[in-house]
Formats: sequence, structure tokens, C-alpha cells
Amino acid sequence: MADPVTISRPYRRSVLAWLHLVRVYQRVVRVEQTLLAQYGLTRSQFDVLTHIATEPGLCQQTLAERLLVTKGNVAGLIDRLEDAGLVERCPDPSDRRMHRLFLTDAGKAAWNAAAPALEATLASQIEVLSAQEQAQLMALLARWDRALRDGV
Repeated sequence: MADPVTISRPYRRSVLAWLHLVRVYQRVVRVEQTLLAQYGLTRSQFDVLTHIATEPGLCQQTLAERLLVTKGNVAGLIDRLEDAGLVERCPDPSDRRMHRLFLTDAGKAAWNAAAPALEATLASQIEVLSAQEQAQLMALLARWDRALRDGV
């Protein structure tokens, strides 16, 4: 039997931190997907509903930019949500080429049911960390996010 490989490079800690972050993310996503499926939603659909719920009248272009996806991807997703009766497109009165997005009553009901359940689940998952540790983690992740956004 071969001896295990030992990583002794100076960036080993960074790689291990990244692997832990990825594993945590995958576990959280798995639980999130299962929970949202109980409400008949995918993660992408819930994300779109959340953006529209918090900013009714959002245009598809802005939504695509916020989701970091193409306008074509958003159009297909909105088509499916519209077919499901959760979202409606309304022409922008000042620019007929643009559509504003709104939740239907069914969309509001779906979001109002799923959002608190998801928030409670996420809160229970992170409660393994103390309030101070959660604040520290948030600050570190926000700093890392800003650095990556700024091209560091």
C-alpha cells in the first residue's frame, strides 16, 4: 500500500480553507434544494422570486445583472415562472421594449411560505457558531468578496 501524499506547499492552508468552504456550501445547498422542492421551487426560481419580492417592478436586464447570468437565461426562467403563474411581465410605460416583473398572488404566496422556512433552516445551520463567530465569519467573507469583486 502506498504512503499518503503530504502537501507541504506554502498555500496548503488556503486550499484546505477553500475545500472546507466548498463542502459547507454543498451541504447547505443540498438542504436548501430539498426544502424548496417542498414548495415546488428550485433555488434559481426562489432567487428570482426573492429579487422581485424585494423590488417589485424590477426589469429583466437588472435581474440578469444581479443574478450574474445572461438575459437569455433570465428570459427562460421568467417564462417558466410566468407559465407557473408565479410572475407576470408588464410593459414598461416609458420604454415599450422593456418589461417590469411582478409577483402574482400565487408568487407572493409561494415566496411568503418558502422564505421564512428557508431563513429558519439557514439560521439553525449556522447556530453551531456563536454570535461572535458568526459576525467574524460574515466580516471575513465580506472582505474576501469585496477583494474578489475589486480584482485582487
